[in-house]
Amino acid sequence: MADEETSAITPPSSNTVSGQDSTMEAPANESLESTTTKKPSSQATFSIWPPSQRTRDAVVNRLIETLSTPSVLSNRYGTTPPEESSYTARIIEEEAFSSAASSASASEDDGIQILQVYSKEVSKRMLDVVKARAAASSSSADGASQPETGGSVDSNVENNEASS
Repeated sequence: MADEETSAITPPSSNTVSGQDSTMEAPANESLESTTTKKPSSQATFSIWPPSQRTRDAVVNRLIETLSTPSVLSNRYGTTPPEESSYTARIIEEEAFSSAASSASASEDDGIQILQVYSKEVSKRMLDVVKARAAASSSSADGASQPETGGSVDSNVENNEASS
């Protein structure tokens, strides 16, 4: 009975395992090789510019939060009401996107450089908006005590920053 168990157990397990191992290894190696050859083509299709609509919406939401909630920026320039922040954030993002897109078509920069232009435009426009709003609110609060310069918003901001 021990002889039957040994002969019945040993041959199938040794043949089956070794037979399966050799047949399993070949397809696994082939699939690894095909995966390796496919990677360069998938990297060629990756593009960082233009950002997806989801990313652009995230930028708008972050702008709304930055403009309407207390922060270092609001400590200096004040907060804006949520409705105004929403409208302003969409305008800022659209203008920054258009500006970056036009610089992308005018040059052959890679996506990262264009994304940097977009990011800088968003930041610059946000600062311009909060500075202009702060200047307008301070001049309306002061009324006739400050002379009208007749210049652009930037000159009003420069005058206010110089006096700070």
